[in-house]
Parts: sequence; C-alpha cells; structure tokens
Amino acid sequence: MTLAKPRILVVEDEDNIALALEFLMMREGYDHARVSDGALALSRIRELHPDLVLLDIMLPGASGYEICQGVRLDPSLADVKILMMTARGSAIEKRKGLEIGADGFITKPFELKELRQEVRRLLGAAA
Repeated sequence: MTLAKPRILVVEDEDNIALALEFLMMREGYDHARVSDGALALSRIRELHPDLVLLDIMLPGASGYEICQGVRLDPSLADVKILMMTARGSAIEKRKGLEIGADGFITKPFELKELRQEVRRLLGAAA
C-alpha cells in the first residue's frame, strides 16, 4: 500500500524563489503546483485542497494575509496548513500572520534546510 504524496501549493510571484521551492518539493517527493497571482490563489486552494500552502505575503492581486484569512474563513479548508513567507521578517509581520491563522512563518531568504524542517513539521512527518 502506498500513501498519497502530500500536496503542496506554492503561492509565489518571484520566479527564482518559486523555482527553488519547486525543486525542493520535487526532491522531497511532494506533489506540487504553483500560482503566482494572489487574486487566483484562493480559488486554486479550493480546487486543489493541498495539504500545505507555501504562501508569500507580498503578491499581486491579493496579499498573503488576505489569502490566509480567506482559507481560515472556509470550513472546508480547515485542514489546510499555511506556511507564510516574507522578506520583511519583523516580529510584527510574524505575529500578524500567526494571528490570522498561519501555521508557520519563515523569513526570506531562508536556508533550504530550515524550510525543509518547517514543511515536514507542518505535514506531521519526522524532520
């Protein structure tokens, strides 16, 4: 019996960061998809129902905070984990993200090892 691969949706508008994230997801054996426009993110999350969303805060169309709030207001998405990513890693940003329902917060640029550990923690796998 094979377990389904965890599904991860990368919501990131910067191609170089998205490519690095997608490479890591592939290497870790996760199913993954990407959306680069904040305005499209919520409908894509509803469509894919991923296990985890890697969510940038600064996006065109809608901010990561708005998307996170939208996910948390939808009871059918209650099990979706959200890891917020930002280049502005102040304590205020982090607190705001966690207050509106993010499960984790990582500051860019991040170490791949740090990201891998955070992803595994949120997916409930051993780090």
